[in-house]
Amino acid sequence: MPFTFEYTLDISRKNRQIFKGFLETISLENLNKIPAGFNNNIIWNIAHVIATQQVLVYLLSGIKPRVSSDFIDMYRKGTKPERDVSQEELVEICELLSTTIDHTATDYAAGIFKEFNVYTVSTGSTLNNVDDALAFNNFHEGIHLGSVLALRHAIGLV
Repeated sequence: MPFTFEYTLDISRKNRQIFKGFLETISLENLNKIPAGFNNNIIWNIAHVIATQQVLVYLLSGIKPRVSSDFIDMYRKGTKPERDVSQEELVEICELLSTTIDHTATDYAAGIFKEFNVYTVSTGSTLNNVDDALAFNNFHEGIHLGSVLALRHAIGLV
């Protein structure tokens, strides 16, 4: 079955809308709360999917990401919340949910993703090109959507 960028992009946009809904309806205090038995929080999971998408799609393609290196360093794989996220950072994360996908769509259409550093992810799947990265990214975001749902339940919001 051939890769369809439009379908993959549609899934990304819908998932990001779900994440944005959490950011808009859950208090900043609860977004930052780390419940017993967890090592991260809702806001970290949402920022993490943004950082990971930028690493998988842009950095592995040898292209400068559309977010700062500080943002990636704070939320990349292997990190955890070191402090509470501020209201200003919440606004930025909310915006990045859509702007990063919009930029990816524009950049993909412009054909800038020519090179790719083959990478094997923690599940054992090997990403050979940007299309693989985009498809895997949706799987990754789905995992973190599940984490957000579990965190929401753990802090008593369901």
